[in-house]
Amino acid sequence: MEGLSNEIPFFIYHYPPENELPVREIRDRVTTKLQTEDGLRIANINMYDLAVDLLRKRGVWDRLAEFELQEDKREFREGLQNMLEPKAHLAPAIRSILAETPSDMVFLAGLGEVWPYIRTHTVLENLQSVVTEQPLLLWFPGRYAFSQATGHELRPLNLSASDSYYRAKDIMEQEA
Repeated sequence: MEGLSNEIPFFIYHYPPENELPVREIRDRVTTKLQTEDGLRIANINMYDLAVDLLRKRGVWDRLAEFELQEDKREFREGLQNMLEPKAHLAPAIRSILAETPSDMVFLAGLGEVWPYIRTHTVLENLQSVVTEQPLLLWFPGRYAFSQATGHELRPLNLSASDSYYRAKDIMEQEA
């Protein structure tokens, strides 16, 4: 958090989607090390688990399987995106988690599991006013790359679809 020149402390660890299972194990080991050896408190937030929890609390989870079979895929996706809209639903839920669980760092994972219903760039944009007291590390299955033509792009699951997001830093490019 030092020397960031008022920049938000958001970092992305991007990895090939096919490495999801080994990366989960790495994330667990990193969490354990930071907690036991360094005494840091880590808030591990899985977006899939959070989405399911929110949908269950609203009483719609059990009906979604039926709706998915009956509705047009585009309409279903749009409906689910509205139910999980980051500004109205996800950011307030994460704010509550962080208020209840004091932490020194936030790990955000599970975004590959909720794409395209939840878009990573929208989540990050809405967390800028929520995660302010600690750094956030996004575990991202896909590519986060910079090019002169397009700027920073998130390519979830290495698909051709991309989202622009310029404020997070690639954790692998940071100085030790």
